[in-house]
Order: sequence, then C-alpha cells, then structure tokens
Amino acid sequence: MSETATAPSAQARLPDDAPHLLVVDDDSRIRTLLMRFLSENGYRVTTAASAAEARARLDGLAFDLLVLDVMMPGESGIDLARSLRTTSAVPILMLTARSEIADRINGLEAGVDDYLGKPFEPRELLLRIGSILKRAAPPPQKAIESVKFGDFTFHLDRGELTRAGEVVRITERERDMLRTLATEPGETVPRLALAGGGAISERAVDVQVNRLRRKIERDPANPAHLQTVRGIGYRLVVTP
Repeated sequence: MSETATAPSAQARLPDDAPHLLVVDDDSRIRTLLMRFLSENGYRVTTAASAAEARARLDGLAFDLLVLDVMMPGESGIDLARSLRTTSAVPILMLTARSEIADRINGLEAGVDDYLGKPFEPRELLLRIGSILKRAAPPPQKAIESVKFGDFTFHLDRGELTRAGEVVRITERERDMLRTLATEPGETVPRLALAGGGAISERAVDVQVNRLRRKIERDPANPAHLQTVRGIGYRLVVTP
C-alpha cells in the first residue's frame, strides 16, 4: 500500500473541519505510523519526506500544524522552521533525538512551538498537538447581545427593538430579519439568507425591508441604517 493511501477509511470518516496536520520525516516507517495513528485520533494528515516536499505541500494547502523532524537530508527541520517563520505563523511541533539538547534549543530559537524527543509515547504526541492547537486557536468571540443604529437598539436575545427605551412594534418576520442582519453588523447579508432559506421569496424580502425602513429610517427613500447592496442583499449599519 502506498504511503498516501495509508489509513484512507479513517480519514474518510473525519469531519471537514478536522485539524489538518503535515508530517515531515524522511523515515517512511515513521511517516506511515504517524499518519495511521493521527488519522485514527481525529486528524487529517498529509506527509512529506523532505523539506522540499513539505514546501510543495505548503504551497497548495493550508495546515493547522506541522510535525517536523530535525534530522533530514538536505535542508534540516530547524532550517525549514526558521525559513517558514519569516512568512508563516503555522504552529510547529519539532521531533528531536532525545539526547540532542542543542537541537531543542535551536528549534525553539527558530520559532517552533514545542518539541518532543524520540522515541516518544503516542499519547504524549496527541497531548502536545492538542495543547499547541488550543493555544493557537483564536479566542472565542463574545456573542452579540444588542446593536445600536441611530436612536434604535435591537436586542438579539429577546428580539426586541427599542427607541429611547420605548418598545417599537415589529412583526415576527421583521424580527427575524433584524436578528439575521444584527448577527453580522455592517456585513452584507444576501437576500436568500433574509428569506429564511426560501421561506419567502426574495421579492418578498424587498417588501419587508421597505416596511421595516418606514419604522427605523428618517428618510426611507435614502436609508442610513438598513442599506441596499445592489445585486446582493442588505446590510445593517450600526453605531460603534
């Protein structure tokens, strides 16, 4: 069985958002074992046998983490890591010979995120990969509770529109549309998204938007808050 075909069933079952790892090692046995083990534990895996092959993979794919061996013929793992750090912040886990303290220090100075000495326990590899990915993940965004536009405030949690503290009466459809627009304030929302996935026609969306404008705009013919993005949909311009 070829290396790239290793553990195909495990990778085929993985969700599309499973982290994608690039394993770079000149030892085909280690590449095969790591591909099988990591695939069975929830990761999509691509392999490379050299720094040059890794660069080719990186040119065409985006990876969440690199597992990079230090000792490779030609360009070493440390040299590759140092070069990548000039253009990329992709997390790197370096595999080193357990006795080579200098490799660990040089790797950290080159910008790798962590190192693991060979031979290693597979469970430790998983823990270190998980820890690096967790540190690299962007902080969770706080859910938007309300947005302001002009004199109005829309409270997403309870679907309530107020003006100077007084509740403004809106229909259920207007409430749904405002909630969709307010979830992505300032961003263009396609008509289809405002149509509730086809619950109403896109023409009906335009009608509903015009009715909502009469409630929230000083001049509905020249809206300041609920603006049209020609040919696409609408956006809600909010107050910072």
